[in-house]
Amino acid sequence: MKNQRKVLGEERREMLLQLLKDKGEPITGSELASITNVSRQVIVGDITLLKAKGEPIIATSQGYMYLIQNGSHLPMVERIIASNHLPERTEEELNLLVDYGVTVKDVRIEHPVYGDLIASVMVSNRKEVSQFMKKIKSTNASYLSELTGGIHLHTISAATKEKLDEAEKALKKANFLIE
Repeated sequence: MKNQRKVLGEERREMLLQLLKDKGEPITGSELASITNVSRQVIVGDITLLKAKGEPIIATSQGYMYLIQNGSHLPMVERIIASNHLPERTEEELNLLVDYGVTVKDVRIEHPVYGDLIASVMVSNRKEVSQFMKKIKSTNASYLSELTGGIHLHTISAATKEKLDEAEKALKKANFLIE
């Protein structure tokens, strides 16, 4: 689907928007750059401009994603949970949540200097958890929770409140939750 010509300015941003809306799953900046025949850095700038115009685009560990609200494939009920665990249990925590049909949208900590730090996670199944973990390991990145001794928050979402309740109960049983 790569273009032979460089797609310019507003036409490119409209194309990016349509690609993100149509795909329904994350697309990497490199893929978008290849399709539009521009650099990945140009795509980063385009996404920033689209976000500034109010488009609900997020950057996940798997790529950019368009969040559609009404009639979306994305879950609608959400809550914030407080968790505490060592980095070695991150994959276990994420898998437990996605196994209950829950999407882990983000991780956030309260840093003593910077205040609230929030990072997108956006995992909904074991494959996405695996990709997320591989990316952490391959980049040798630190977990935000390492800055707070393991204490962190997640915004989680699901199709129903009951799914969130079940997932939270399982987290409690596995000693992840702070009460």
